[in-house]
Amino acid sequence: MQPTAGVFEGREHVLPVRVYYEDTDLTGVVYHANYVRYFERGRSDFLRLAGVSHASLLLLDQPAAFAVTKIAIEFRQAARIDEALEVRTLFESTRGVRLNIAQRILRDDALVASAVVEVVCIDGQGRARRPPRQVIDAVRPWFSGPAP
Repeated sequence: MQPTAGVFEGREHVLPVRVYYEDTDLTGVVYHANYVRYFERGRSDFLRLAGVSHASLLLLDQPAAFAVTKIAIEFRQAARIDEALEVRTLFESTRGVRLNIAQRILRDDALVASAVVEVVCIDGQGRARRPPRQVIDAVRPWFSGPAP
C-alpha cells in the first residue's frame, strides 16, 4: 500500500497526520519543534501531489532544492498523543527566488497552530536561484483564482 500525499480541497492541500509517542514530551503533548516537521511534510506533499518531487529536482541539469528562510509559528492549542491532525497548506505567491506559504494545523475544526513560511529555491551550491519552470508550472494553478 502506498502512503498518501494528502488531497487538494480547492487551492488548499490537506495532509492527515497522526501524533505518535515519539512526537511528544513526557506529558503526552507534542513537542514544539515537531510542528515544524508537520509543516514540512505538508509543503513536501503539496509539491508531490502537484507533480514535483524533491528527488527529481536534484536530478535536473541545474539541480534545485528549497531552503526555509523565514517561519513564524503561532501556537494556539496543544496537540496530544494519538490525536488525528490535518496540516493545511496554501501556496500564496512566488516572487523571484521566493515562495510564500500559509499553513495551519487543525484538530477537527480547531486551530492548533499556524505558520507563515518563506522558502527560497537554491542551486546545488546553496545559492539562491529562480525555481525551475516545471515547479512554477506545477504550482501556478494553486496561487490564484478558482480551484484547479
